[in-house]
Amino acid sequence: MGLASSVTVPYAAYLRVYEPLSAFPRAERRYWEEYARRAALPTAQDELRRSLADLLPTPPVAVPVHESGDAFVAVRDGVVCVCPWRTRLRGWLALEELAERFPTPVLDAVLPPVVRRQAEADYARWLERNPDARPWIRTATWQVPLRWFVLFSDEEREYGKASETAGGPGGPVREGLVLRYRTAMVEARRRVARGLRTLRDAIEEGPLIDGLVDVGRWLEEFHPRSLVELDYGGLVHMVPEARLADDRSAADTAEGLAALRAGDGVRAGEAYERLTERWRAVRDRQFAN
Repeated sequence: MGLASSVTVPYAAYLRVYEPLSAFPRAERRYWEEYARRAALPTAQDELRRSLADLLPTPPVAVPVHESGDAFVAVRDGVVCVCPWRTRLRGWLALEELAERFPTPVLDAVLPPVVRRQAEADYARWLERNPDARPWIRTATWQVPLRWFVLFSDEEREYGKASETAGGPGGPVREGLVLRYRTAMVEARRRVARGLRTLRDAIEEGPLIDGLVDVGRWLEEFHPRSLVELDYGGLVHMVPEARLADDRSAADTAEGLAALRAGDGVRAGEAYERLTERWRAVRDRQFAN
């Protein structure tokens, strides 16, 4: 793996769904049952390192040739749940987003047009065979989208040290900071529905409501007994520990929505300002030398 195995990728946060094994077809269920018994499982950093390794060749590999057989595993109330990486599908989706976010000259410098055209053709053929496919993981760079916090409460916040295997299974074990939220699917869906009612009663239709509608539709694709996780991922490596310890973004989001329901625009504005200032400071770091 070389350089790609040693670098820490600092800029990605994740929204993940872990489904119980019973949600998968029988053959796939057996595979994940055996997979979950492994002593050492890969981490989010391992997934990103593998993606970086694909960008090193010339021309770069925009999307993996084969779908990943890896997943994240969690146990909730004695039930094993898995979150398949589906790196190939997410690579295609990310490529579509890149085309919307960056001007063509910049995109051409990173991924040559011939590479993008081939990836787009491969995706079109694959989608014909898999029209109902959806990713278990959503990724955001240099931020956590504010709409993600609607799904969680402050009581579900987990912050502290955690062990991970550096460089993949078999590598040295090291400790790192983790900041994440986990909740039951039923709670996440309930909070999305309530949040949408509140926002629609208080503000006009726009990106905030559209984004929350999109997240809600995505959640409906999964088993009702799934686990939903928001993981700050690599952002914990770039935000000072004191700021992470004080970060109560889910609480600020809940307070803002509660204020809107109560008709208290001043309190809602204060909560929203705390959120936007906190995450503007994080996003601005991508432009720092």
